[in-house]
Amino acid sequence: MKFSINPELFNLKFFLYGFILFIGFYTFKGCSNEETKPLLNESTFLSDNYKFGYNFNNYNVVYDTIKKGDSFGEILEKNKLVYPKIHYIAEATKEVFDIRQLRIGKPYVMLFSKDGSDQPLIFIYQQNKIEYLVVEFCDTIKAYQQRKPVKIVEKEAFGVIESSLSETMEAQGLPVQLIYDMSDDIYAWTIDFFRLQKGDSFKVIYKQRFVEDSIYAGIERIDAAYFKHKGEPIYAFDFITPESKTSTDYYDLSGKSLQKAFLKSPIKFSRISSRYNLNRRIALYGNRVRPHKGTDFAAAVGTPILATANGTVVESTRRGGNGKYVKIRHNATYSTQYLHMSRRLVNVGDFVKQGDVIGKVGMTGNTSGPHVCYRFWKNGRQVDPFRQKLPDAKALPDKYKTEFLAYIAPLKQRLDSIN
Repeated sequence: MKFSINPELFNLKFFLYGFILFIGFYTFKGCSNEETKPLLNESTFLSDNYKFGYNFNNYNVVYDTIKKGDSFGEILEKNKLVYPKIHYIAEATKEVFDIRQLRIGKPYVMLFSKDGSDQPLIFIYQQNKIEYLVVEFCDTIKAYQQRKPVKIVEKEAFGVIESSLSETMEAQGLPVQLIYDMSDDIYAWTIDFFRLQKGDSFKVIYKQRFVEDSIYAGIERIDAAYFKHKGEPIYAFDFITPESKTSTDYYDLSGKSLQKAFLKSPIKFSRISSRYNLNRRIALYGNRVRPHKGTDFAAAVGTPILATANGTVVESTRRGGNGKYVKIRHNATYSTQYLHMSRRLVNVGDFVKQGDVIGKVGMTGNTSGPHVCYRFWKNGRQVDPFRQKLPDAKALPDKYKTEFLAYIAPLKQRLDSIN
């Protein structure tokens, strides 16, 4: 009895068999085509099953955080990847992200195959609440950065000062960033936050960012603010001109910039422990008069010290009771000096901008505790910076005044209606 085989049927069977094996191998070794492309529609991200563009039901998922001593290679090796492949992955990733920049405490996710092999397939590193890095170890290695969909929510806040701005805002559960933005970006040049009075008040209209509908991801911007200090109302409106492009500047009702030539303080959220006082008496020196020609701002060792205005570093050294210090010449009239640093971060000749970190708080020289002694020169003479009428920044150009007034009108009306 002869047994014959139809060649066409034989070839078809082997084709189907090979195709099935290929599909099985692909499922084992790689990510499906559907998974390799991030799913960016909002409903996908809000689904319980989908995160970072992947259906987590299709994987064994391990959540972890970057620990001290961790490196990208060590993390992959710990998860059963061998060195040659780790090298190729690192090479493919460096075009997208510097893997040396993994920061301690940042979360990451590893996705593993569910076919029993427990093979690692995908690494997801969360740079912040919005941005993340994805590396796929599939048939081909892929690396890309992505952003979660962000929802912008407009909010309003109002408060009356009982002790300090930060305590009042924190008591209302307002974001810490909002406190910093109010005190450092908007009113840092016009209000001395060390001398707030009980009964001072504020109002603010701002926008917050949220991811996955409910996870707070920072302040988008402050559109308008109002601060009543010592009975005087100070309005602030964020207005962008073609010259300023995307940089933020705040103007009052008349279009005058709130930014002054000098910051009120070289340290964020510090306290004044000793003021400029030419008649100061010290018990340690027999109660004799020993003038204090600086303003001391108490802060923990290592706290950043900021340049209070643009200028050129003319001294960066250590000398006697001053300890480590930096002196900046701002123009022909004004200079500032910052004493008792633990570290100096600028050199003579460096040009620094207002708000740049120039050193760290310390206890070098003659000092009984960690602080920065801030000294202020006007025409070569040390003076009290809080008693000086310092120059303003430039006002809004006249050609934008009409547009500016039309823009702020509804914002002012909203501020006035907040109670």
